[in-house]
Amino acid sequence: MEHILFLFTIFLSFAFSTRCNDVYTYSKKDFPEGFVFGSAVSAYQWEGAADEDERKPSIWDTIFHSRKGPTGDVACDGYHKYKEDVRLMYDMGLDAFRLSISWSRLIPSGRGPVNPKGLRFYKNLLDELKSHGIEPHVTLYHDDLPQTLEDEYGGWFDRKIIDDFTAFADVCFREFGNTVKFWSTINEPNMLAFGGSGLGIKLPTPQTNSYRGNSSTNQYIALHNMLLTHASTASLYKKKYKDKQNGSVGITCFTYWMVPFTSSKEDEMATQRAKDFFLGSVLHPLVFGDYPGSVKRIVGKRLPSFSKEESDLVKNSSDFIGVIHYTIMYIAHLTSSTDQDFVSDMNASLIPFGNSTLVKYDVLPWGLEGVLAYIKENYGNPPVYILENGQSSNHSSSLNDVGRVEYLHAYIGAVLNSVRNGSDTRGYFQWSFMDLFEFLDPNYTYGLYYVNFSDPELKRSPKTSALWYSAFLNGTTSSSHELKNSGSFSAL
Repeated sequence: MEHILFLFTIFLSFAFSTRCNDVYTYSKKDFPEGFVFGSAVSAYQWEGAADEDERKPSIWDTIFHSRKGPTGDVACDGYHKYKEDVRLMYDMGLDAFRLSISWSRLIPSGRGPVNPKGLRFYKNLLDELKSHGIEPHVTLYHDDLPQTLEDEYGGWFDRKIIDDFTAFADVCFREFGNTVKFWSTINEPNMLAFGGSGLGIKLPTPQTNSYRGNSSTNQYIALHNMLLTHASTASLYKKKYKDKQNGSVGITCFTYWMVPFTSSKEDEMATQRAKDFFLGSVLHPLVFGDYPGSVKRIVGKRLPSFSKEESDLVKNSSDFIGVIHYTIMYIAHLTSSTDQDFVSDMNASLIPFGNSTLVKYDVLPWGLEGVLAYIKENYGNPPVYILENGQSSNHSSSLNDVGRVEYLHAYIGAVLNSVRNGSDTRGYFQWSFMDLFEFLDPNYTYGLYYVNFSDPELKRSPKTSALWYSAFLNGTTSSSHELKNSGSFSAL
């Protein structure tokens, strides 16, 4: 009966939708062999157990405790409930699962001794995934810098972090590399560096945590150090581990698709500048060994430069690009600004497209197609994994999240279109597997599974989207024709 009601609900949601008329015209079988489908979480937002088993605070802990609101101290208690959660992933049919390693759980002081309890937790979690046939995709840094390193030298503002992070990665490669074959070094470095600069997003980043020196310079210093850190880490893996472990190392990039606000020449030029700054500042060095010419020209001496050795190290340092995409932004020429920061440098305003907000998005799958085409056409068509894509809903609303189903169906279809058009996209990870601690607005969550945060047991319950994604992964919802004639509707 649950499946009958589920399918009927899905049918009705699309029948009355004006956004997605051609529904269920593809299936998982239409994707290339080896294409992976997964879901994702991050350590701080899922694990909880913030002060257990020798873990020390990260900058997430410091910031959210200072705000006197919700924190990730407990989150989903994945630290204790990981076996239950992996079983849910297995039952759903996930090919892969994206997670991150808490640096301050594994190496509590940021450098020095490894915490044996943290090491055991991650080994147990990874073994649990592999024993259920789920491929782990691991992000080494998902925004949770150990507070000790922030206090000591300002974290990403100082080149000391290159050695400290590389040493942390060395531990991860050595201890987990026989199980993990897909590593992302740093989560969305462009958003970490620029996220607090007029984009309307408040993250625990250099922009919102602390400034040391000139803020208009520090944004670029932080990004530069992230790129050098990624390159150092990738180089270590290739020299020391790749031949034995046969894995891949990449980096992620937060990607708005950007379109001119008007048809004016000024807005068109502003849109290209925004692409150069926001996308090119990460992707250009990885492919060409340097920043885009427009960024170098505008920022001038405030932009750090790569030495010849550094340029060679950064160039071709990513085996793949991890794309993070949710929505589209209009771009308008910025007529005047008194500030000297990222937004004023690119001389462009970012305006939400349609009715999208920072936590709720219109269904605009052509934006993801635009991003993937842009990467293909401008950066040599590298291997791509969509490592985050999803829709939020009010956490207090019902489990019947048909809006999320509509979003996921449209965007997975966009990925298929992109693959058919030549993009070397190899996987899609929905964000997020379950409702997590969300820092933008805790009232809006992205999960396929509802988590009752008022319940001491933090009970997980499948939403309509979980049932839909599971049906898709298991090949039981391949076309509108089959859905309408499956007998599920005639039984009602």
